[in-house]
Amino acid sequence: MTDRPSDLPEGEPTEAPSPEGAAPDGFGDAAGEITDATEVEAQVEGDAVAGSDPGTADDPGVEPGQEQDEVFALRGNVASLTNDLQRLQAEYANYRKRVDRDRQLIADSASYKALVPVIEVLDTIDRAKEHDELDGGFKAVADQLERVVAASGLVRFGAPGDAFDPTLHEALSHLGTDDEVEVTTIKHVAKSGYTMGDRVVRAAQVLVVDPVEG
Repeated sequence: MTDRPSDLPEGEPTEAPSPEGAAPDGFGDAAGEITDATEVEAQVEGDAVAGSDPGTADDPGVEPGQEQDEVFALRGNVASLTNDLQRLQAEYANYRKRVDRDRQLIADSASYKALVPVIEVLDTIDRAKEHDELDGGFKAVADQLERVVAASGLVRFGAPGDAFDPTLHEALSHLGTDDEVEVTTIKHVAKSGYTMGDRVVRAAQVLVVDPVEG
């Protein structure tokens, strides 16, 4: 039996000797810290190599070809909107043309209704001129009336010597042949014709002569 050393306090446990090869006191914690730091540095380097830089192809938020597909989609939307705008512009232009045409037709119709009754008055003036019954103040009134209706768009046509046109003239009678004409020609005007724009308000009533057949 071994005697306990007398210099140790009674009841104090004796420290067990350190295992062979163990690090001295204080070196174990430092070694663990060095190991942890090395692992962190390796992880950081690994993240950099793996493409942690924003915008790289390895970014899980951007799929391959997604950006190009979005560009194509935007171009398709722009082309579609451009076509819609061009169609609307064409429809609006056609609408304005229809409105202008309808407005002109309304104005022409109103003028036609107002001027047609005046044609009978103009026929009376023409007959008075043929018999030299129009002079003085009446002649001045008649001339002014003719100028007013002409300014309103009512145009007189049909005169002796004009070539006969069945779309403009109504032949009341044929007066035979005339060796001085080469086509059917107006010899006498019974009633003048009138037009308003492209519209024939009344065909001229005429007497015609035919050319001599060769």
